[in-house]
Amino acid sequence: MTSLDEARDLLREFPVVDGHNDLPWALRKVGYDLDARDIAVAQNAHLHTDIPRLREGGVGAQYWSVYVRSDLPDAVPATLEQIDCVRQLLARYPADLAPALTAADMEEARRDGRIASLMGAEGGHSIGCSLGTLRGLYELGVRYMTLTHNDNNPWADSATDEPNVGGLSAFGREVVREMNRLGMLVDLSHVAATTMRDALDASSAPVIFSHSSSLAVCDHPRNIPDDVLERLPGNGGVAMVTFVPKFVLQAAVDWTAAADENLRAHGFHHLDTSEEAMKLHRAFEERTPRPVATVSTVADHLDHMREVAGVDHLGIGGDYDGTAFTPDGLNDVSGYPNLIAELLERGWSTSDLAKVTWQNSVRVLGAAEDVARDLRATRSPSNATIESLDG
Repeated sequence: MTSLDEARDLLREFPVVDGHNDLPWALRKVGYDLDARDIAVAQNAHLHTDIPRLREGGVGAQYWSVYVRSDLPDAVPATLEQIDCVRQLLARYPADLAPALTAADMEEARRDGRIASLMGAEGGHSIGCSLGTLRGLYELGVRYMTLTHNDNNPWADSATDEPNVGGLSAFGREVVREMNRLGMLVDLSHVAATTMRDALDASSAPVIFSHSSSLAVCDHPRNIPDDVLERLPGNGGVAMVTFVPKFVLQAAVDWTAAADENLRAHGFHHLDTSEEAMKLHRAFEERTPRPVATVSTVADHLDHMREVAGVDHLGIGGDYDGTAFTPDGLNDVSGYPNLIAELLERGWSTSDLAKVTWQNSVRVLGAAEDVARDLRATRSPSNATIESLDG
């Protein structure tokens, strides 16, 4: 039996829980036209994600990101549209996608052979500085919130913006506490290291990084410093390694900075993936060949993160359909077996890999539910405002 065969066998029993997939945002770009992007059939020309490739990749649970850009003036209604998109997907593909709100729902979907579908909001701007809106998102099924995206919000600093409040403000800490009370996972991907540390101080429940890798392996501010990884065992949280080349390969970090500047010089946002922007990207790449990450690149991050945080605190968050480029061998959602095979060849045990693919992520959601059950017995919903706490 080859390592790839062994990987596929493992994933049949302990499929991947992927922490972050931007399919809803990719569908927003076509007006949520599910006929134009019918994921029941291969969409290789348009998307990283469809049901046949999710099945081929051994995915058993997916956190669908209900992301909207942080510079949108109407972030809250746009987030609601993203949630509605996920609901439309669940209604259209019930034989394959199972709605999931709890760890028990995830296990039930696994037993039924369906893909547990959860939602994560990407960026605290999606609540508009309103704890009532936060509670509304939870009631609509959102089970994690990334505290920031690429830009600061008024109560939390982002990894890729200039420091503003020095981590979390008083209102930011109240957001974390209210998320704990609800049972919504605190997601620390995208946030500044100061915000990571403040959130770990404030949270009484395990946190996650839905799609982040190791700063020690690749020096990009989106990655996790070792001192934060060292705190995960005490917190119980999970760091879900991402595949985005510009976060995992140092040469790609430097190349991307130049490519982003090229886009901005031509009047495009550096995250623009429109055909016009991608034409510029391709022309830049012809002049300056893009460094290519591989499965081995991602495995290097997991090796280091296991050494620092321990295997009980690792997971996977590919960021498919949220990135223009992917590593060789991890080109789309069908590629997860290649990563598991690489780790097997590096000596990772099947029991450890079962933790990374399935068990750790299910455990962390269940632990957040347990904390919330206790907190709701003693704490009422918070009606604090940013004005009352931050002035």
